[in-house]
Amino acid sequence: MGRVSQSLEILTARGPARVDFDPPAGPPLSLLVLGHGAGGGVDAPDLLALRDAAVAAGVLVARVTQPYRVAGRRAPAPAGHLDEAWRTVVAELRRRHPGPALLVGGRSSGARVACRTAAQLAADGIVALAFPLHPPGRPERSRADELATGLPTLVVNGDRDPFGVPRPGPGIQVEVRPGEKHDLRRDPDAAAAVVLDWLRARGWAR
Repeated sequence: MGRVSQSLEILTARGPARVDFDPPAGPPLSLLVLGHGAGGGVDAPDLLALRDAAVAAGVLVARVTQPYRVAGRRAPAPAGHLDEAWRTVVAELRRRHPGPALLVGGRSSGARVACRTAAQLAADGIVALAFPLHPPGRPERSRADELATGLPTLVVNGDRDPFGVPRPGPGIQVEVRPGEKHDLRRDPDAAAAVVLDWLRARGWAR
């Protein structure tokens, strides 16, 4: 802990986004771009735990704050605006770091944005933390189709998540954390270890 991230602003059509990035000690094996939840930020416990574990394993981690949050608003922007800003930011990060594998992801709303845009961005894989399968109490409004990207995807959800738990599918691996709710706050280091194992199995981390 005690890590000091570097930060930069990237201008999008929806206003400036902020990127906090942490490079590994040597050449990165992958670039992992992470988005935040609808009402939260990039300092969520699970995102910080994943950052620390991934950077130590040779991954360049970039955490993206959407323009609406940079502007001080808590209410999330429409999905189309989120996707547009995200595509601009990830494309710029890819331009700056063209070599390593590109992985996109995030928690909750950020995971949805990553899934919806991953194919357009030519991502190699997706890391979805606390993917909100449906609104609480509304299982009929499933968002499972957003996970069907055709790309290698890891989903990490708690078994007590009121937003539901996705099911595995072609290319979709689902890891369910016992006792965890939507915030994955009970043991974020364990959730990060699950992601790290998945990255290592594909040569995206040491």
